[in-house]
Amino acid sequence: METQGYLPRPDGERLAWKRVDGAGPTVVWLGGFMSDMAGTKAQALADWALASGRGYVRFDYLGHGESSGAFVDGTITRWRADALAVVDELTTGGVVLVGSSMGGWLACLTALARPERVTGMVLIAPAPDFTEKLMAPEIPPEGRAALAAEGVWMRPSEYGDPYPIRRTLLEDGARWSILNGQPIPIATPVRVLQGGQDPDVPWRHALELAQALKGEDVVFTLVRDGDHRLSRPQDIARLIAAVEEVV
Repeated sequence: METQGYLPRPDGERLAWKRVDGAGPTVVWLGGFMSDMAGTKAQALADWALASGRGYVRFDYLGHGESSGAFVDGTITRWRADALAVVDELTTGGVVLVGSSMGGWLACLTALARPERVTGMVLIAPAPDFTEKLMAPEIPPEGRAALAAEGVWMRPSEYGDPYPIRRTLLEDGARWSILNGQPIPIATPVRVLQGGQDPDVPWRHALELAQALKGEDVVFTLVRDGDHRLSRPQDIARLIAAVEEVV
């Protein structure tokens, strides 16, 4: 059975969560930028946990999905704090972090902050430093003008309506850069799944992360015809197989 609830935060906001109680280590889903815990991959992992008797937690960051707060107020600092709160307050023992896109960055930041808790990671199209290395270079002149004058820019999206990007998101993201030419001190087993046709996260970006990780048990899988979401049936099967390798 999957239970659900809200995790109160010190500032009065609430994080929506769903949990399957089962054998550890607990798998924790970390979604992407503007994604929520109702997505295909997050739901597939819930179904897997229920069928296999594994512990599993999924949640929505501040301003995402069923959680409170405004998306425009989110920063990497805040969403990292959300992830740490979920690990600290909703799980015990070891955890395996499964992070998609921005969630891959947050998974790494969580592993760095809680090395004694994180026993493995599966990263799907991981986007570390995306605010600085993927998003900022693509901002057009009119976007830069809006950010300078108003502090916010409505960024077009091929997935839906334009959405707000605040200057504070970009500035804050730089504080949490991990692709800086130095080894990333994460020694846990890691599986990276990356689409070769991903329009949002170049496969070389994900490979740079895989190569920077300090651990020996790091496997990078390039799905040559895969997109950013990697949500096709064959992608889901590959995801579950990767999770089963590290739990």
